[in-house]
Amino acid sequence: MLTLSHIRKDYGKFTAVEDINLELENGLYAMLAPNGAGKTTLIKMITTLLYPTSGEILYNGMDIYKMGETYRDVIGYLPQHFGYYKNNTPTQYLDYLAALKGISKEAAREKIPELLELVGLSDVSNKKMKKFSGGMIQRVGIAQAMLNDPKILVLDEPTAGLDPVGRDEILGMIKEVHEKTQNTIVLVSHSMEDVAKYVDRIVVMNDGRITFDDTPQNVFSHYKELEKIGLAAPEITYIMNDLKKRGFDVKTDALTIDEGIAEITERLQEKGIF
Repeated sequence: MLTLSHIRKDYGKFTAVEDINLELENGLYAMLAPNGAGKTTLIKMITTLLYPTSGEILYNGMDIYKMGETYRDVIGYLPQHFGYYKNNTPTQYLDYLAALKGISKEAAREKIPELLELVGLSDVSNKKMKKFSGGMIQRVGIAQAMLNDPKILVLDEPTAGLDPVGRDEILGMIKEVHEKTQNTIVLVSHSMEDVAKYVDRIVVMNDGRITFDDTPQNVFSHYKELEKIGLAAPEITYIMNDLKKRGFDVKTDALTIDEGIAEITERLQEKGIF
């Protein structure tokens, strides 16, 4: 359980984050916000890269800033831009980072193949990363964030720069990781379309505060409010709501095109049209 209580962060007279209250436990979460809304500042506090001006962050009831290495042992972090050595293989890169994290050679030798299998890179574990695609590099990044078997995994824009197929592959893999490890994963993103069908809960920030914290379906029901702060719900949300307004009695909580098609087909069959 990670508990954020009345978190505030000031930079001089500017307040970046104000009165954040949040509980994260054993789930797959998305944190979404327009640029400048405070999500990066909040993530940096969760990962102890920044200290809050006021408030507290607790891990299972303990102040994370007083836990020191104990907290670093339970959290994994993939920054949006992470450094890697193109002439290294994934195995070499992870071995190097494991040493930096204080993981013994014996433990690393056992852990690294498991991680590469988990992120789908076993077949290229000894190939140089300079030949890797963007999606493959992101998989290596996720593996490095999991070297310490984190209970909390924070992934900042893990699908940035990827095409739609690549984004789906990475997010699907992240969901599988969560199902296998049952850890808490926080996906930081600006795209609701991408995360809609993968996460259990969406936290939306704006102007340093939490605007919504709910299931994807409930958050997307506020699509007009989301538009006002610069975020768009999945395209299928607009389609289903438009059909509803035009008198076609459909549910509007579909998260994917396939779900929307299934709902429309069912309603047509009830009317004997299809």
